[in-house]
Amino acid sequence: MCRCASARHSARSRSVIADLDTLSPDQLRDAVRTLMADVASKSAEIAFKQATIDKLAHEMAVLKRLKFAAKSEAFNAEQKSLIEETIDTDLAALALEIEQRAPSKDSGDKQQPKRVALPANLPRTEHHHEPENTACSCGCQLKRIGQDVAEKLDYVPGVFTVERHIRGKWVCTKCETLVQAPVPAHIIDKGIPTTGLLAQVLVAKYQDHLPLYRQEHIFGRAGLAIPRSTLASWVGQCGVQLQPLVDALRAVMLKSAVLHADETPVAMLKPGNKKTHRAYIWTYCTTPYDTLKAVVFDFAEGRGGQHVRGFLGLDTNAGKDGWHGKLVCDDFSGYNACFELGVTEVGCLAHARRKFHELWVNHGSQVGERALKFFGEIYDIEREVQELQPDERRRIRQRRSAKVADALHQWLEQQRKLVPEGSATAKAIDYSLKRWKALTRFINDGELPADNNWVENQIRPIAIGRSNWLFAGSLRAGQRAAAVMSLLQSARLNGLDPYSYIKDVLTRLPTQPAGRIEELLPHRWQASTSR
Repeated sequence: MCRCASARHSARSRSVIADLDTLSPDQLRDAVRTLMADVASKSAEIAFKQATIDKLAHEMAVLKRLKFAAKSEAFNAEQKSLIEETIDTDLAALALEIEQRAPSKDSGDKQQPKRVALPANLPRTEHHHEPENTACSCGCQLKRIGQDVAEKLDYVPGVFTVERHIRGKWVCTKCETLVQAPVPAHIIDKGIPTTGLLAQVLVAKYQDHLPLYRQEHIFGRAGLAIPRSTLASWVGQCGVQLQPLVDALRAVMLKSAVLHADETPVAMLKPGNKKTHRAYIWTYCTTPYDTLKAVVFDFAEGRGGQHVRGFLGLDTNAGKDGWHGKLVCDDFSGYNACFELGVTEVGCLAHARRKFHELWVNHGSQVGERALKFFGEIYDIEREVQELQPDERRRIRQRRSAKVADALHQWLEQQRKLVPEGSATAKAIDYSLKRWKALTRFINDGELPADNNWVENQIRPIAIGRSNWLFAGSLRAGQRAAAVMSLLQSARLNGLDPYSYIKDVLTRLPTQPAGRIEELLPHRWQASTSR
């Protein structure tokens, strides 16, 4: 401030003080009321501005953390390679589905495919298939007159071998009856890969996140470069054959009274152009307290609530014939229609805690720090009761967790009165208060988990795989990936080796009766019955 302006300000202050000396008591009271009103107005304005600043600071802190996350990649040669293998896989799957639905034809009319002979330098193991009885029905002894040889390509990590299946031909010289052992059933009819090789391709693609073009290079180093179009054809045919098993797993899982649900985005290529749009993989699984260990992934083109209603069977007959258990989920609005149709909402305590953790990490908020201590006490109790029976877990929760939850609820209500509208703190508190009943439902039910972390752990392999998939090439490709990953992840939940499990399933599936398909589900599969 310049000297002239300072002099004028001092003179004005002396004038105001002099004017106050001449005011009557009533005029002084009016002046004070006016001054108090001005102060209140300024205070409200300052509070509003501070709330806005806090909100923007919170958003800025979150964006700074996201700034270093993985960025989407532009369309490049690697993505083009993934598109091509997806198309080949889809074509193979479609061809098999059409073949399964087409009327049966005389096998003699089918043209036999011409294949390049497998390299002679690969090690070979012979498997002989002969009739159990070499006596003819006429009473004569059969004589061996020749054999048919079929070669299949097998793979043990790093080593290719060839299985030679030799089927001897036996004939009766008297009545000219020809006897030969039948061709063993295979998941890919007349294909060259063994179930071991097919299992390796599936596990590498959907469990180890190796796209087929990378597997092509790996196989090339092992001595035989299998074209990715061939690999894609195998994946497509296996996906079709495994789908009934996934449908059976979903049906069994929907018999559970409590389920987790969550969704995660995956980029999907739009037909006819090189652009992608956001699709979603919905994940449903049983709780860690359930004796059934199962997870089913469901690929959908969007995030609309109709997808979860369709999976739970709530999209027909007003949901009367669908699943009506307790669903552990976050606050996404897509689940709300399920709750209106009879599903019970179970909130996620971890989501509520996460709001206060962001306040504390990004701003050092004392409210966030105090709230975290309340949540910490509840989770300490949860760790203690994790291995207990449901009834005992419920009794301890009601005796100890309920007191902590009530204290947290009262404290949140008090703090809400002290923070301005629109602030990040107000939003964190409102999230918990508005969902309090759903968030604390686990206290009175020993079968319920406190949060949705279990299903988020099942989604983690998808998040890891996205960096290698880049995107799903089509809706069909996404659905096939979800089906295969459902079996592999469920196998892991049941303590199985995914490779051994899927290899045995592919071996037995062609001859498994439809009425006994559940015997091949991960939670019922027994290694002692494998062949």
